Amino acid sequence: MKFQTISVKSHRREELIDISREVNDFARNSNIQNGKITLFVPHTTAAVTINENADPDVPHDIILGLSKIVPHFSGFRHGEGNSDAHLKSSLVSCTQDIFIQDGRLVLGTWQGIFFCEFDGPRHRRLIIGIEGE
Repeated sequence: MKFQTISVKSHRREELIDISREVNDFARNSNIQNGKITLFVPHTTAAVTINENADPDVPHDIILGLSKIVPHFSGFRHGEGNSDAHLKSSLVSCTQDIFIQDGRLVLGTWQGIFFCEFDGPRHRRLIIGIEGE
């Protein structure tokens, strides 16, 4: 398996950052024709997801919906005051797998890849692994 780490900089406390281009570039430059790419976020208050990237209102609505499910201040005990970010990270997931077929990521027409920041702004890392032939 080949690995690469990319840096992601968030600018707000909660933000979905489209990283589709970076992931596509890594897949294309790997020369893997058929296989799988794995994305891993090594942070407890961030995540990665696949969702619509054609309408900029979708990332906004995802953050809004998650904030309604898990509000920022809800009597949590964690001393850092970011328990909501930990819960949102767990709900969304810190990993995603995407197939590669004929040298291209297998994504739907409207799908993009988003780094999910829930406790920013911060400098973060995303680890990308790729395997195949």
